[in-house]
Amino acid sequence: MSDNSFDNTSRSFRDGLDVRRQVMGDEFVDRALARAEGTESAVLQQFVTEHVWDAVWNRSGLERRDRSLLNIGMLTALRAHEELAGHVRAALNNGLTRDEVVEAIVHTAGYCGAPAALSAMKVAQQVFDTEGHSVA
Repeated sequence: MSDNSFDNTSRSFRDGLDVRRQVMGDEFVDRALARAEGTESAVLQQFVTEHVWDAVWNRSGLERRDRSLLNIGMLTALRAHEELAGHVRAALNNGLTRDEVVEAIVHTAGYCGAPAALSAMKVAQQVFDTEGHSVA
């Protein structure tokens, strides 16, 4: 594999890509891969697809819904807003309601602080407004 392209022959890449598309949606994944293709970032996209989307998301211990709930908390704590927006969408696709997303963010206020939770809620609200998901 060249350092700047994806190894589509890797089974873990293909399996991870399938899960990634199911969770995040084709459009989101296509944009992420297109931004990285032909750049040094392709190496990280390959790694994340194989080792997070395949090796972690394909484990049997948690349902995708539960993994999405955890991601909301972790990404809020990290203030990883770009990733949080995609994972709020994924959480809704994985069966969480808007109310559950909001409660997860409120819960983070006690552990991550109000500034992190307030910032995360801005991101979630933008997703709610853009995606048009109805209140559960």
